[in-house]
Amino acid sequence: MPSPQLLVLFGSQTGTAEDVSERLGREARRRRLCCRVQALDSYPVVNLINEPLVIFVCATTGEGDPPDNMKNFWRFIFRKNLPPTSLCQMDFAVLGLGDSSYAKYNFVAKKLHRRLLQLGGSALLPVCLGDDQHELGPDAAVDPWLQDLWEKVLELCPVPRDLAVIPPGVPLPSKFTLHFLQEAPGTCSEERRAASPDSRGPPSELQPFLAPMVANQRVTGPLHFQDVRLIDFDITGSGISFAAGDVVLIQPSNSAAHVQQFCQVLGLDPDRCFTLQPREPGVSCPPRLPQPCSMRHLVSQYLDIASVPRRSFFELLACLSAHELEREKLLEFSSAQGQEELHEYCSRPRRTILEVLCDFPHTAGAIPPDYLLDLIPAIRPRAFSIASSLLAHPSRLQILVAVVQYQTRLKEPRRGLCSSWLASLDPGQGAVRVPLWVRPGGLAFPETPDTPVIMVGPGTGVAPFRAAIQERVAQGQTGNVLFFGCRWQDQDFYWEAEWRDLERKGCLTLVTAFSREQVAPCPSPALQERKVYVQHRLRELGPLVWELLDCQGACFYLAGNAKYMPADVSEALTSIFQEEGGLSGPDAAAYLARLQRTLRFQTETWA
Repeated sequence: MPSPQLLVLFGSQTGTAEDVSERLGREARRRRLCCRVQALDSYPVVNLINEPLVIFVCATTGEGDPPDNMKNFWRFIFRKNLPPTSLCQMDFAVLGLGDSSYAKYNFVAKKLHRRLLQLGGSALLPVCLGDDQHELGPDAAVDPWLQDLWEKVLELCPVPRDLAVIPPGVPLPSKFTLHFLQEAPGTCSEERRAASPDSRGPPSELQPFLAPMVANQRVTGPLHFQDVRLIDFDITGSGISFAAGDVVLIQPSNSAAHVQQFCQVLGLDPDRCFTLQPREPGVSCPPRLPQPCSMRHLVSQYLDIASVPRRSFFELLACLSAHELEREKLLEFSSAQGQEELHEYCSRPRRTILEVLCDFPHTAGAIPPDYLLDLIPAIRPRAFSIASSLLAHPSRLQILVAVVQYQTRLKEPRRGLCSSWLASLDPGQGAVRVPLWVRPGGLAFPETPDTPVIMVGPGTGVAPFRAAIQERVAQGQTGNVLFFGCRWQDQDFYWEAEWRDLERKGCLTLVTAFSREQVAPCPSPALQERKVYVQHRLRELGPLVWELLDCQGACFYLAGNAKYMPADVSEALTSIFQEEGGLSGPDAAAYLARLQRTLRFQTETWA
């Protein structure tokens, strides 16, 4: 008889849900269950009607949105014409990953759980709500939930009598084997596959366009704490087209110094070439890796050695370690009891995979190369709002990048992989090419020429609105109102000259909030003066905002940090609806909900 089939489907934005799904797959294999793990949008959703046992692992992003790799599934599963008995043969469980500091905490998992019940599915357990805000992270909820899950699953699919459960300390076979070639180092050719004129379709993740970088300019003042870059790419001949609100995805690389250090610690020859082969039928090799491939290419272009390792990394590393003291510590870090210590060692100071391997040199030096792809996740592409319009800058694509750098208790500053890599590239020193492709974003601007738009974009959140304003001005649309906020007018006021010029031409109404310069007096002298942000400017111009929204049918857009600003702006709007529109509290909330439902209030936010 074939092994019982368990299907794990995930929607993941940053990799956490994918990591939990892979953990489920490993735990299933230890229990002798045949298990498939797939991203939701790579799974043919019509086949769900034939699946007996499915675990859904879903993150919630932004303002209650599904991750990018489950958006097609999300649209399908909420079709109104699906029969209520569609999934009556399915047993399921939903594991959610979210952040309780956001208003729509674990919204996707909760909504999916309800929808699967509506379609006739049988829930094995209540939905699991993993919380990033817990001091132990999502595992505080996930660990006990998984214990209950396996009890339920093994009732449905018992372990065969002639087989035992594979204990946790024994490593499972690696997914792939690396077959090293005997040819001399340096003879292996593996240029990144790039979109060429004869490629079918526009550039994509599997076939990015190697865009020449033509400018990389710092746009914050020399005294400003953050390095922000305006980066300009030439996309001539790429087949790329985009509209305001779209995003560009960029595939970063590890630094040469980190690649060299990694290879030294693991005892790898960076110029050695190999071919990759899956161990199990039905498993395909990562399409981004060329065949054959050099170790240098694998480490520089694919393995995310600069990421903070997850608990699963320590579990596998402990299995592979033959050094008694190091193995003991790794087992502690991977145990449920050791999560607080792991948090202190790794998550809180943002210690990277490379740094951990340097801390466990005996274990690192003995890692079989076959396990590299099991141990270390792939580098994920980073998304940036496109900050230019093809109508204003033909054959160009511009982005605004805040270079991520901060200090923890570790000696070395923490650096964002993609932003630091982009900042290090200097087209003035020679040709620079960056792999990229474009996809639709979360903002869609009105096509009717007389519809005004109100845009709220503090900091780098203004990037998509520059594209929109350029596009609308080129089309003769003048009803553009921009609320922009930053700290200092002379340090981080992006595109000030451009906005002022458009103001003079009557194409833009600009409202600014400089939080470190402009302060509002507080009624009590005991309190400090209040910093002025974009939400305060909105309230001050409440009559204009109400007139545009209620009388002229304006659309309202918000982009920027997802932490507090969206809630503050929504609160400002509801107070405007009450003060200027005379609405009650409930009616003002309903008015805002109606704007969101009809896509007249759209947000693009990030953590």
